[in-house]
Amino acid sequence: MSARRKARKRTLDILFEADMRGVSAVDLLQLRPIDEISESAYARTLVLGVAEHSAKIDELIHTYAEGWDMDRMPIIDRNLLRIALFEILWSADLDDKIAVSEAVEIAQELSTKDSAAYINGILGRVIMLKSVISLS
Repeated sequence: MSARRKARKRTLDILFEADMRGVSAVDLLQLRPIDEISESAYARTLVLGVAEHSAKIDELIHTYAEGWDMDRMPIIDRNLLRIALFEILWSADLDDKIAVSEAVEIAQELSTKDSAAYINGILGRVIMLKSVISLS
C-alpha cells in the first residue's frame, strides 16, 4: 500500500471519528501523538485542507449527490468524498484521476457495494464542471 493511500485511510479514520463524535477533526488531529499518525505530513495536509474548505466541499457534495441528504449518506462515503474533493480542487500536484481512483478503491474495500459507483459518479460530475466551480 502506498504512503499516500495509508495517509488517506488515516485521514478517513480521523474524519470518521470526528463525524461520529461530533467534534472538530482538527482538534482530534491535535490529540493524536505524532507517531500514531503514519504518513503524518500528508494526512495532516488532508485533515487541515478538508477542515479549511469544509463549507465549500459540503456544498458541492450536497449539490451533486442527487437524492441524498448529507445526513443519510454513509459516513465513510461522505468523508471519502470530502478527501477526494479537497484533492481534486485544492491539490495542484495530484492528478484528478488518482484522487477518484483512490476514493473508489477505498470505498470498495470499506463501504457498501453501491458506494464505489456512487462516489465515482459524484466526483466525475465535479471534475467535468471543475473549470466553472467557484472556490470562494
